[in-house]
Amino acid sequence: MDKTNAMRLLDQSRIAYFIREYPAETVDGRKVAEVLGEDPDHVFKTLVTKNQATQYFVFCVPVSAELDLKKAAKAVGAKSIEMIHQKELLPLTGYVHGGCSPLGMKKKFITYMDESALLYERIYVSGGKRGLQIGINPEDLAKIADIKFIDLTSFS
Repeated sequence: MDKTNAMRLLDQSRIAYFIREYPAETVDGRKVAEVLGEDPDHVFKTLVTKNQATQYFVFCVPVSAELDLKKAAKAVGAKSIEMIHQKELLPLTGYVHGGCSPLGMKKKFITYMDESALLYERIYVSGGKRGLQIGINPEDLAKIADIKFIDLTSFS
């Protein structure tokens, strides 16, 4: 398997992680957790948003929850934010929908991660392409990514 930008960053920083593969056509986060045999609270999706001034913000929340846009806007000091259009994702981050990792984006963004991640020894985030998840300790992840842990979710 070829290394992704996310994996290269972790290797360069000597951060312990492991990879889990699954069928690349599986893009629904809950299905990914199910295929991996993992608790959906441990599998995090990476979401990219923008405000009216076209400033971009990255959020990671469990696949079992929804990003609370009001909490997210408050966290970044914006009046409101919205999800970016899918066609904007690749040019902005270098990643496709279903394979967006909080690590190794084209541009470095502060990443706001739901504080529930800190409850677990290991969480999963996208490895940088569809069909690949990285298992990692959330505190180790924060060592190489500019991550702020805050309350971001509303559970469905």
